[in-house]
Amino acid sequence: MHRIAVLALEQSVAFDIGSSTHMFARLADRYEVVVCSPDRRPIPTTGGFTIAPEHGLEALKDADTVLVPGTHYQPAREGWLEPAVLEALTTTNASRIMSICTGAFVLAAAGLLDGRPATTHWRTTDEFQRLYPKVRLNPDVLFIDDGDVLTSAGVAAGIDLCLHVIRSDHGSEVANWIARYCVVPAWRQGGQSQFVDRPVPSYPDTSTALAREWALERLQEPLDLAAMAGQVRMSVRTFTRRFRAETGMSPGQWLTQQRVDRARHLLESTDLPIDQVASHAGFGTGAALRQQLAASIGVSPSAYRQTFRSA
Repeated sequence: MHRIAVLALEQSVAFDIGSSTHMFARLADRYEVVVCSPDRRPIPTTGGFTIAPEHGLEALKDADTVLVPGTHYQPAREGWLEPAVLEALTTTNASRIMSICTGAFVLAAAGLLDGRPATTHWRTTDEFQRLYPKVRLNPDVLFIDDGDVLTSAGVAAGIDLCLHVIRSDHGSEVANWIARYCVVPAWRQGGQSQFVDRPVPSYPDTSTALAREWALERLQEPLDLAAMAGQVRMSVRTFTRRFRAETGMSPGQWLTQQRVDRARHLLESTDLPIDQVASHAGFGTGAALRQQLAASIGVSPSAYRQTFRSA
């Protein structure tokens, strides 16, 4: 059982606490989730209500993962932490520490992000860089996985980070089940921009959605940009611009992501040889699949199957 301790501090973002605890708690056979605060004190949230954590800071000591949700906690926005909070964060035995949104201010104030890449909500990047110049801040991504320390941008990006953690721990089948349960996209790349110009097209006939649906049914086939653009009667130039506006990534990036996700599903749920998985996912050869999987998640197809194969 993997224990996750969620650290609630004054003016915690209600959405971050609710969404993260809900997602992990749905996997009660895999995760134990506890919420803690200094001295178990009641914590006012940005939602206009107060929560009453059942645990104090001692919960961080032996947690496997420490999660700091977004917060308007004033000390961290001034560059410092209460001594007890600082000690708890710097002496935890957790193998993974993660923050959502402005929770990155708390990790930075503890010195846990010094010299590391990190991200936070785009509206607070100037303030963050001024307070914590030692952090290699990247304000243009949804989340960053730096091994034992992970940070995300604001609000919905926290969901992406939690799904990424679940996928890393238990594979894409489990992560996809949680995504379906929560009615959210199963995967948005961490490197995707925080800014999506037009997430909902103004007019259905200007959308690239039909092209994406068409491509998803043919991932095993050779697909090119002109063919996808032709499905919605657009020029390649117009299609590429609108595709990026709607998805936050280029058609090529999106196509590779869908093929990697298809390959991961097949590796988990079938006994197909690696070359056949590569063919069904549209990579053509096992060598191409190995290259793409290594670039995406850092493991070989065989290692992935051995780790995440469903019962």
